[in-house]
Amino acid sequence: MTDVYNPLDKINLGKSVADALLEQPVHPLDAIPPFEGAGIYVLYYRGPFPAYAPIAAANAEEARWPIYIGKAIPSGGRKGASLTASARGTPLYKRLAEHRDTIREVERGSGTLAVADFQTRYLTVDDIWIPLGESLLIARFRPIWNRALDGFGNHDPGKGRYNGLRPLWDHLHPGRGWATRCAARTETISEIEQRLADYLTAHPLADE
Repeated sequence: MTDVYNPLDKINLGKSVADALLEQPVHPLDAIPPFEGAGIYVLYYRGPFPAYAPIAAANAEEARWPIYIGKAIPSGGRKGASLTASARGTPLYKRLAEHRDTIREVERGSGTLAVADFQTRYLTVDDIWIPLGESLLIARFRPIWNRALDGFGNHDPGKGRYNGLRPLWDHLHPGRGWATRCAARTETISEIEQRLADYLTAHPLADE
């Protein structure tokens, strides 16, 4: 017996959120005005860093292949505090601004990335659908910074907690001040780049 499509199934509702995000306009990451709300977002790259050449090529004419997908929930969202009210504040804008500043630190440091090479789509979403929308988008696109190069979305672990390894992302893209205080990694840049090349070969952008 064929399953009956249920538009109110949580997965189908989540897909509608994901599709709504992908219909949003594309904005340069360094030119987003402040706005209110929580939600989900995708980042696109179209710069010259060699390891991301297939991604940049896919995004040359139109933003199609995210390099990173994330979410921003309102304060108290993890405890269900906002189920009966709309999110207030600017958590989604602040998260995008954090990413902009992270890339800017790299631009001023190692120069391996530049803010001007990034674009974003974002969507303010009712709090309850944010995690599901993000998860479905990550499963669909398998972005390289979510799946193969950990650490882009990390925050400063704080004083006394720098004995952990430096995030792999910061090893490839030095520049964040706090990451330099973490323990050095042993992987060579060539090894990381080969890992990324293998990942992109195994997980190309699917035809839409």
